[in-house]
Parts: sequence; structure tokens; C-alpha cells
Amino acid sequence: MTTPNPHSQQQKEHLTRRLDAIIAAMPSKPSTTAVREEPPQAQAIALELAARRIPPRYRDAFADHPDVLVWTSEIARRGKPGPGGVPGIDHGPSLLIAGPTGTGKTHQAYGAVRTLLAAGVRLRWAATNTADLHAQLRPRQGHDPERAFQELAQSPLLILDDLGAAKQSEWTEEQTYRLIDRRYTSMLPTLITTNVPIAELRNVLGDRVASRLAEMTTRVILQGPDRRRSPASAPARTTVAAPPPTTAPGRTR
Repeated sequence: MTTPNPHSQQQKEHLTRRLDAIIAAMPSKPSTTAVREEPPQAQAIALELAARRIPPRYRDAFADHPDVLVWTSEIARRGKPGPGGVPGIDHGPSLLIAGPTGTGKTHQAYGAVRTLLAAGVRLRWAATNTADLHAQLRPRQGHDPERAFQELAQSPLLILDDLGAAKQSEWTEEQTYRLIDRRYTSMLPTLITTNVPIAELRNVLGDRVASRLAEMTTRVILQGPDRRRSPASAPARTTVAAPPPTTAPGRTR
């Protein structure tokens, strides 16, 4: 049973105000659409609806890492108008959250989804982890793996959790490459978490996947003890890796 945090609501309100300030401070571009201000009640309804799809353990997750918040503000700023003019997800950068087990990577990822909803962005999103991804893509009777692949590949926003955690084979490497390459080519925002150290991504995932991740993602590296084993410990320290260099459109990797 999770112990309620008396400061959680105050922290959420503070971080929401901070996100709004970041978005407001960003320079506008002719090709982007500003995030429309919405009544708090509409935002609360959106959060409630999203919570039905978020796993129970992460339904109170809220992104508090400054660079995760910067990423969410960039995604919100690039939003394109949907039905009724409400902004939705457009093309944009991806985020790679790396670090040891238990440092809060998945918490930050689901928190980012809730932060976008709190900012008034309406989005369709999907989530999977590496083991489930491979299970969905294995052919079996009565199951269409290509349809499952297309749903993940085309989702406006995708959480890909625990990348590199499952046992690797030539087949699993190829399936991971297909998904990453499709989202890389389509420039669809992807929230990726991994326990694999950045320096070892190439060895674990293969050259093609590691190369695309280097170009398409900004990296946040979390450090600290396993909070599942020591829940009373202080929050994990965080550091941020420099974002990858910007490359010209159409570059072949």
C-alpha cells in the first residue's frame, strides 16, 4: 500500500506553473501553434481519463527532472491544432532516460505524459516494454504482429520502457531496429528508458539502433540507489548528458 504524500499536490501545482512559465518563455515560430490556455476543470478531466490507461503504480507520477520538463515544453510548443483547435502531438525530439534499476526512469516517463496533459495537450499515446514488444511481434495463431507493430510505430507518442533489458538475438535486434527506425524516420516523439549504460548501447542494441538513438534523442541520466529497495532514501541525484549534435535533414545513418 502506497503512503499518501501530503506535499504531492503542492508539488504538482508548483511544477505545472513552472512548465507553463517555460512554455511562455519560449520563442514562437511561424510554423508552430501556441498551447491554448484551458480551464483547470478541462485539464483535470484529461488527467483523469489518462489515468485510466496509466498503470496504477504510476498514476500519481509527475515529472520533476528539469530536463524532462524542458522536453515536455518543447513537445507542447510544437503541438499542432486538433479537433476544436486543441493542440496535439506533432513531430518532435525524443528523450532517452538512462540509469541503474530503481532510479525513477519509468516514473519520469509516465510523469512526462501527465505533464503534457496538465499543460493542455491532448495526445494519443502508447506504452510497452522490450519484453512485451517482442511478445507482441512474434507470429502466432489468431494474432497479427504487423498490426501490433504499426500501432506502436505510428503512435503520436510512445513510451518504450526497459530498452535492452530482454535477451537479445538476431530476431529481437531486428524488431527493435524496425520500431526505432520507423519512429526516427517519421520524427515521432519517443520516451525511452534503459538500464544499459550509454557507452554500452552499441554493443547491446547494435550499431543501427545506437546510431539512430544518438541522433534522435536528448539524454537524461539518473543516478542513485535502488529506491524500490530503500524507499525511505533521499531522491536520486540526476545529471544530464549533452544533447546530440543537430544534423541536416535527410542524413543517412
